[in-house]
Formats: sequence, structure tokens, C-alpha cells
Amino acid sequence: MKAVTYRGPGSMKVVEKALPRIEHPDDIVLRVTRTAICGSDLHLFHGLVPDTRVGATFGHEFAGVVEEAGPGVASLQRGDRVVVPFNIACGTCFYCQRGLTGVCDNSNCSCSMGGGAFGYSHTTGGYEGGQAEFVRVPYADIGPFKIPEDMEEEDLLFLSDILPTGYQAAEMAGIKKGETVCVFGAGPVGLMAMQSAWLMGAGRVIAVDRLDYRLDFAKSWAGVETLNYEREGYAHVIGRLREMTEGRGPDACIDAVGCEALGSKWQTLLGKAKLQAGSATALTWAIQAARRGGNVVMIGVYGPPWNMVPMGEAMNKGLTIRGAQCNVKRYLPHLLEHIRAGRLNPKAIISHRFPLENGAEAYRIFDEKRDECIKCVLIPQAA
Repeated sequence: MKAVTYRGPGSMKVVEKALPRIEHPDDIVLRVTRTAICGSDLHLFHGLVPDTRVGATFGHEFAGVVEEAGPGVASLQRGDRVVVPFNIACGTCFYCQRGLTGVCDNSNCSCSMGGGAFGYSHTTGGYEGGQAEFVRVPYADIGPFKIPEDMEEEDLLFLSDILPTGYQAAEMAGIKKGETVCVFGAGPVGLMAMQSAWLMGAGRVIAVDRLDYRLDFAKSWAGVETLNYEREGYAHVIGRLREMTEGRGPDACIDAVGCEALGSKWQTLLGKAKLQAGSATALTWAIQAARRGGNVVMIGVYGPPWNMVPMGEAMNKGLTIRGAQCNVKRYLPHLLEHIRAGRLNPKAIISHRFPLENGAEAYRIFDEKRDECIKCVLIPQAA
């Protein structure tokens, strides 16, 4: 089968790999019909996340058709169409029983990380990803979510990650009716967080980014106010946000950027020296911008170890800081209702579609923000 694989920092290649097989009774083999490139994949692409191995197949956002089901699988059969959460959950461990499927104890034995995840660094279990024609899905009675007959894969593809991630971020932000929410990063996850903030009752939503085309899209699609931090100047971002909020700052700030943030040379060099991707600029701004007693949410990906973050300021301002890998499974039925009702239209952010064979070029376009790229979807030939 064809698969998009990592060849080293800044290099991806489509290669032939052996077909996945049933390894445990509760596995399925999925024929992938749609898969997407996520901003989190760029952290790997740049070689900035520990234990990212050459030859690994990336991809944690995918949907497809069950090709084969293991003898222990009770809820799925050959031919079923499903979308698969990015995190791998057993359904029975201490955490899964509490709805915390993002930190499953059995899918990843690393106690310093969350649960297992498809197509990511080996710190998340070393599972092959879905940017391929086929993928093995373990614990198949737990994760995969059936696609209704009257819907297409692209309608629900982003239930795999970015929509529930953005929704959980807005939920963790503790938004009260009429409050002001600032989202740092107008990429796909940030866009989902913006729309979700409205659903939570926000009175104002402000998007912060440096690319006008992304801010224009956020304004038209999510109905938000926008702030271009390059135009304002790095030193004036916090002051401008306070001016926009009667001098206090937003009630809640969401960091939807993570370790790909542009930051000072010192932050970036220190980070790379410690095997930490990029800088913590977005998180720093979120802490500095939020009003006293406000909420800060981290959903941008950060790997170990320490970042240069103003924790003293966070403590002195009485901020509540929350962060998590999304517990995707918890939100799927509810988000399906929002999509059906037209309150959310996640597939509208797809700006580019490529055959899987063009996966390496798709990475370059997405990474370099060429051609006003918002979100790339790859379509395997076998689809």
C-alpha cells in the first residue's frame, strides 16, 4: 500500500509499505477514504518532537471503510464506514472509565505523556498513522464512530480531532454568557474553538494571527474580530487586547498554536536544545493578556520538557490554566447533532484536496501557508 512517511526534518515521501494486519482480536483494518494533515503533524515534520522516527507514517485524522474485523470485534463489520478519534482508548482502564480517553492507561505506557495516538511520535505509543491506503485500528469497539448513511466522510472527518479539540477548549475555558474570548491561532483548531466559543455563550470572540488570509477566513466563517500581531507589532499585542477589552483583558484566552509559535531566538534555541519544539509565545501571550481571575486554555501541542513561560504572572493574576489532549469519544454524539442542525460546518474549512500520492507536496503547501491554505485533505486512490 502507499503511505506518506517521514524521512527526516522537512522531508516526507510516499512509499510502498506492507498492508497492516489484524494483530489482536479487537483490531480492525480500515481502508482509508479521507485523511487530513493537521497542524500537529507539522511539529513532527520539522523534527522538533522527541522520538519521531524515520519511516513512520503520519496522520491522526482519518475516516474510511472497515476492510477486515478481528474475531473479538462486536460492533463493526466489513463495509461499515467510520471516523476514528485520533487518540487510542481501551475503554476499560481507570481513565477511560472516567471519560478521560485522551489519557488511556493501556494504549500508551509512558506515564509522562497522554494516551496512545495514531501517526505521532513514539512517545505516544508508536502507532502507524492514517495518511495511507490502509491502517490498523486497535480497540475497534471503543474508538471508531459510525458515519450515518445520509452523510459523507468529509461531513464528519474532523470529528477525528480538530472539532472536538476546539470544542473541548471552549468548554475548558469556562465561558459565561457574554464574556470575551481570545483565540491565539487562526488555524483549523483555532477556528473550531472560535465557533465553539459562540456555542458556549461568548459575547465577543477575538482571533489573533499573523496571516491576513487566515484572519479574513476566521472573520467570514466564524464571525470573529481579528488582530494581526505582526501589523500591531509583537510588543503591542497585549496592550491592544487590553484596549479592546476596557483595559482588563479577555475573560478567557485559548492557545491554539502550541510549539510552532514564532518567538524570540532565545526561546527557540533553548527549546531546540532541550528537544522542545519552537517557542511558547502564544501561551505566554495568553497568560499576559487574560484578565485577572480569568481562564487560560492550552490546546496547542507542547512536548516535554520545560518551556519559558511566565508562571509567576499566572499565579499572581489568579489565572486558572487548563490543558489536555481532547477526550474525543465523549463529544462525538453531541457534535454530530450540532453538525446536523447546521450550527457547525467543519468541512467548510477544507481549502485543498490532494491525491495521497501528492502527500509530500501537500505538506509543503500546508507548512508554507501557500495558496491561502487552511486545511489539506488527502484522498487515497483506493477510496
